[in-house]
Order: sequence, then structure tokens, then C-alpha cells
Amino acid sequence: MSVEHPWPSPGRRPTARSALSAAAHAVERRSVDWVPHEERHGRVSDLGSMWFASNVNLTAMATGVTALSVGAPLAWTMVASTLGSLFGTFFMAVHSAQGPHLGLPQLVQSRPQFGYLGASLTVWVFALVNYLAYNTSDAILAGSAVHGVFGVPTTVGYLASAVVASVVAFFGHDWIHRVNRWLTWPMIALLVVLSVAAATNEAVPPLTLAGFEPAPVMTVFVITAGFQLGWAPYVSDYSRYLASDVPARSAFWWTYLPSALSAVWVFVLGAAMAAASPGAEPVTAFAAAADTLADGFGRVAIAALLLGLLSVMSVNQYGGALTMIAIRDSFRPVRPTRRARALAVGAMFAVVWLVSHTVGAERFTAFYGNILIFLAYLFTPWTAVNLVDYFLVRRGCYVISAIFDPDGVYGRWGWRGNAAYLLGLAAMVPFMVTTPYTGPAAALLGGVDCSVLVGLPISGGAYWVLTRSLDLERERRLARDEGVLDPR
Repeated sequence: MSVEHPWPSPGRRPTARSALSAAAHAVERRSVDWVPHEERHGRVSDLGSMWFASNVNLTAMATGVTALSVGAPLAWTMVASTLGSLFGTFFMAVHSAQGPHLGLPQLVQSRPQFGYLGASLTVWVFALVNYLAYNTSDAILAGSAVHGVFGVPTTVGYLASAVVASVVAFFGHDWIHRVNRWLTWPMIALLVVLSVAAATNEAVPPLTLAGFEPAPVMTVFVITAGFQLGWAPYVSDYSRYLASDVPARSAFWWTYLPSALSAVWVFVLGAAMAAASPGAEPVTAFAAAADTLADGFGRVAIAALLLGLLSVMSVNQYGGALTMIAIRDSFRPVRPTRRARALAVGAMFAVVWLVSHTVGAERFTAFYGNILIFLAYLFTPWTAVNLVDYFLVRRGCYVISAIFDPDGVYGRWGWRGNAAYLLGLAAMVPFMVTTPYTGPAAALLGGVDCSVLVGLPISGGAYWVLTRSLDLERERRLARDEGVLDPR
């Protein structure tokens, strides 16, 4: 997206027409297509505010509530949340490092591994479920928060929140970054104050490392790792506009450190505040904890966390819209226009509204806990295949035009990627622990869920072996002839 001045030249007063023109220029015009080098802009440090602020909201903090509900003591819930966050954020941040070099949305990068059609029928469908599930959780909490702060019905609260988020999502990449920059420092101040409230709250149980049980502790690890891994399908959507010469190491650290810090902070806070109000809904527990610091502060804290939630809702609306467009494009070419993205954002709005009403606030914790675990299962083998392909197999050398060509060098069906994905997922099944199912291997381990630790090496290793037969020299030659990507 080219950077243009929002107003006419100095000396000329803005007119209604010029204001509309400025608004039109502010709307991102690209969607799932490649970002040309001349349109790259922004600083790598922008990733810091993007990924710190994205975790400071009601849904992320409710992850701590969900983690505590698993049954581990508070201290062990905090330990497992910290380790899970650090683990899941590593893979998320590595994906972020792909964006500047490739200039593509994250999921479009899956076509070389899974094929032009194969990616849409496997990875992208799961990604769409990811967006819908998280945005449903956001919607439920947004309705509860608006009801608590302003006293309006929860349905009205969701609709108002979703409208705001949809507008930001329609304006696109730059505005999502801008909103997160505005939120970063106020959110840091809010977390500091909430930390003081939690530390001085006598209702929070004392921390002790007694009562360790491996099964619930490992489930907490999977939940928090899954939350952070849930960013992976769209993390490089927000680094793809950076200049192609931005070092991968810089993109990694500006994503990893801020995101891991905010994730650990909000998960631990969420668990502590939930422990002080056993059985309460997340919004109620957070407000009660904040009120212990000063009467009425709970409403202020919920309002601030609601702003963060509106921001992350826009991120999910934007990513879901890109995924819908990409799936449609795999079967019939779609022009990546503003109109296409507006229609996709509207579709996300409608579907999430229907699903959130079906789930309801009273079933939020059970619903949210299950989606975190299942999405961790679905995206573990994908992240292994995608990263092994980028860093070990093709080493960042791709033919951009072929990614958008069903008859290109990557083909319609990437059997290697799909086979490795399914093999990794199958290997995980015996180690899974869910409400309706516990795998035989997990049962032998006393209910310990180590499926993620199994799926990563098996999927990645299988893909690496299967790609030994690829004609990589031909692909490199085509990439050099195309001259789009800088050689690596």
C-alpha cells in the first residue's frame, strides 16, 4: 500500500470531496496478493507494539481463568502458563520473520507445501475455524463487558463492538498497527495497576508449589502454548509490508519478546484474579479484583480491556476476511479489491454473531478451553511443515507467480505437505487429552497431554524426508528468472 498524504497541499482547505478521497486512500487496497517492494513501509519495531497490545484484552486474560479451571494449583498454573507462552510464542515469532522476505499473507505461504487447492481444503479451513472461534470468544466477552460498563443488553454490546472492529478491519493493515501503537503504553500502565491490585488482594490464595500434578499442569501448558500458536496463521500478515531487507532476526525478536511478555503477564493476572473469585464469569472476576484497589476502578479496568478486545477483534476480522478470500480464490480467481475484503468482513460479522448467540456467556469457559486445545492440535503439524519448508527445504526461495498459479510449479495438490500434516496429526491422537476423549498413550502417562511435543518433530521430520525428491534446483532457477525475491 503506497503511503499518500491525507490532505491536499498546504494552503488549500480540505473540502468534503478531499476528505472522502483521503478516507479512500487510508483504506488498504491489497488483500491476499503480494506486496511490491515499492509499497513496503513501516519499521520493524512496529511489530513490538502490535504483538504486545494484541494480548492485553479480556479474551487473553480469560485464558488465565480457563487455565486455572483445569485444576492445577495457582502457583503451578502460573508456572505452566509461563512455559507454555514462551514455547508457543517461539513458533509464532519465527513465522513473523517470514513476512518481510516474502511479502505475502501467512496462509498464502502454505501453497508451496500443500498445493493451490490442497491448502484451501486443509490449512485454510482450519484457519477459518480459528478466526471464528476466537472472534466468537471475543464477541461473548465484549457483550458482557459493554453490559457491565454501560448497562446495555449483551446483544447490543456485541453488535456495537463488532461494528467498530469491522470498520478497523476494513481500513486494514496500517490502521490495525496504528490502533495497537496507541494502546501499548496505556495498556502497560493498566497491567501495572492490575498487578498491584492482584498482589494486595487478600482473596488471592497464597502461592505454594505443593500439590503438583503433571496432568493438569501439562494441560495448562497446551492451552497457553495453543493460544500463542493461534497467532501463527496470521502473524506475518502484519510484517509483510516491511522492507524485504529487514533481517529475519530483527522481525523475530520484535515479535517474540513483546508477545511473550504480554502473554505471560495477562495469563498470570487472569489466573490470580480468577482464584480470588472462584466460579465467577471472567468479566465479573476482573472487575471485582480491580475494585479491591479502589471503588469503581473495576468498571474503568473493564472499559480499558474492552478497547484492547476491540483491537484484537479487528485483527481476527481482518485475518478471517483474508482467509475467506483466499479459499474462494483457490476455486475461482478473485480480484483482491477493497469491495472483496468488505464483503468478507461482513460475512465474518454475521457468522460470529450467530455462533456467539448459540454458545452464550454461561458456557464461555468450557467453549473457550476446548477451542484452545483443539486449535493447538490442528496447527501444530501445520507450523512444523511450513517452517521446515521455509528454513530447511526451500530456504526462503519461492516463485511468487507460481503461488498464484494452479498450474504452476507447486501444483494443485501438495501431497508431501498434506501427507506430513496427516501423519503428524495421527501421531498426536494417542497422546491427546480432551473432554470427550483421552488417547491410550495419554492414559498410560496418567492423563498427561504431550501431543504437541509429538506432533512437531513427526510432521516436520516427515516433510523433510518426503521433500528429498523435489527438484529444488529447477525452483531456484525459476525464482532467479522471476527476480521478485532477493536471493537467499
